Amino acid sequence: MKPRTPADPSRPARRSKAAATPSRKIRFKLPYTEAKEVFIAGTFNDWHPAMFPMIESRSGGWHKDLMLPPGVHEYLFVADGRWIADPGNPQTTPNPFGGVNSVLEIPTPRGTSE
Repeated sequence: MKPRTPADPSRPARRSKAAATPSRKIRFKLPYTEAKEVFIAGTFNDWHPAMFPMIESRSGGWHKDLMLPPGVHEYLFVADGRWIADPGNPQTTPNPFGGVNSVLEIPTPRGTSE
C-alpha cells in the first residue's frame, strides 16, 4: 500500500460538500397528546425511529430539533408504534406501503454550491 503524503500547500484545499451546504435546524412538532412515546424516522436517518426520540412539550404534544442539510427529506412520526404522517405538513408523497410520507424541502442557501 502506498503511504499517504501530506497535502500540497501550493494547491487550494478541497472543501467538502458538507462545508459548502450547511445544515439548518428544523423543529418537527406533533400535537398528539395521547401518545406515551414518539419518534421521528425518515430519509435523514435511514428510517430508524429509535435514533430520534421526540421530546414531550410542556404545552402538550411533542417536538424534536434536527440539523438537516439542504435537499428533499421524507419522514413520518412513530407514535406508540404507529407510523403517521405529519398532520401539520400538507406536502406528502406516496410510499410503497399504501400510505404517504411527509415531505420537507430545505432549499440550498444562496451563495453556496451543491
